[in-house]
Amino acid sequence: MIKVTVIALGKLKEKYLREASQDYQKRLSRYCNLNLIEIEPVRLSEKPSKSEVDTALKKEAEMIIKRIPSENYIFSLCVEGKPLSSEEFAQKTGDLENNGRGITFVIGSSYGLHESVKNLSNFKLSLSKMTFPHQLFRIMLLEQIYRSFKINEGSTYHK
Repeated sequence: MIKVTVIALGKLKEKYLREASQDYQKRLSRYCNLNLIEIEPVRLSEKPSKSEVDTALKKEAEMIIKRIPSENYIFSLCVEGKPLSSEEFAQKTGDLENNGRGITFVIGSSYGLHESVKNLSNFKLSLSKMTFPHQLFRIMLLEQIYRSFKINEGSTYHK
């Protein structure tokens, strides 16, 4: 069974989001060993300077990189990433599963990810050009990971 790690900055605060996350974690348990790692983001002032943001992103990157399992294929979720259809995403994750390679997804803070994390990644992924609430984005990613497994097994879930 493939190992999937999701590293996310911040905790889910709303009960309905925590419940959605738990639901997808339960669904995914049939297909993968999921490890969800939450990292506390660096706190910034209300209107941080570019320098403060850069320093915070660098500190967050250090915490993220320490938690990425070695030899895993790394997807960094970022605005400048490449969008994939659900089918293309399923093909990519299916190929990794067939090769026995673990997968790590990294979701940065509301300010994004430091370049060191992006440069370490094998694939920069964008789920949309639209902006979504940070916490909701994690649920969307979990759903797409689940959908990829369902597509790869030929399920009608995707239809």
